[in-house]
Amino acid sequence: CPCGCGEMHRIGEDRTERLDIVPAQLRVIVIVRPKYACRRCAEGVTQAPAPAHLIEGGLPTEGALAHVLVSKYADHLPLYRQSQILARAGIELHRSTLADWVGTAAFHLGPVVDRLAEHLKTSTKLFMDETTAPVLDPGRGRTKTGYLWALARDDRSWGGGDPPGVVFTYAPDRAGENAERILQGFDGILQLDGYTGYNRLTRPSRTGGAPITVAHCWAH
Repeated sequence: CPCGCGEMHRIGEDRTERLDIVPAQLRVIVIVRPKYACRRCAEGVTQAPAPAHLIEGGLPTEGALAHVLVSKYADHLPLYRQSQILARAGIELHRSTLADWVGTAAFHLGPVVDRLAEHLKTSTKLFMDETTAPVLDPGRGRTKTGYLWALARDDRSWGGGDPPGVVFTYAPDRAGENAERILQGFDGILQLDGYTGYNRLTRPSRTGGAPITVAHCWAH
């Protein structure tokens, strides 16, 4: 105390905030399943069944699979880079192993994607567009051009009550038959650009439903 009385009391505080990042932690989860046997008889051993895994007998938890998928598709982090990042943490996982994980997860997510597409196609209006994507072309030593067809709904701009959603469907080319196949069961208004491949959707002979009403995008 400046006056020497030694009786200081708290009158307030100042706070300073700083941003810190805690790196992702890798851990091994050990599941212990005790075995039981009777000392009086020889009827065998009793043990609780092992919990189900997305990859039977595999190493990753569901959280690890989700991390790989989000890193690859949402953050655009290739599998070989994810393999390098894991190696820095002492985990050696080849990208071929990660690719197997992605394939298995995609198989199990298939019904979810199909259900989302069905739900979107109950809407009165949707957006559609296609974009190129490089695809491996085994045996040729290079990539080829594939297409991702996006089917989307977003009514937030005008206060719509339906939640936004989007489904991407891969096709090897840009043929209009792909749009016709993806939109089977949809009979509402479709907003799109001026690509002529969509013209088949407005024909009376359209496969998969009645002719679609087209609303062209003003940006095109």
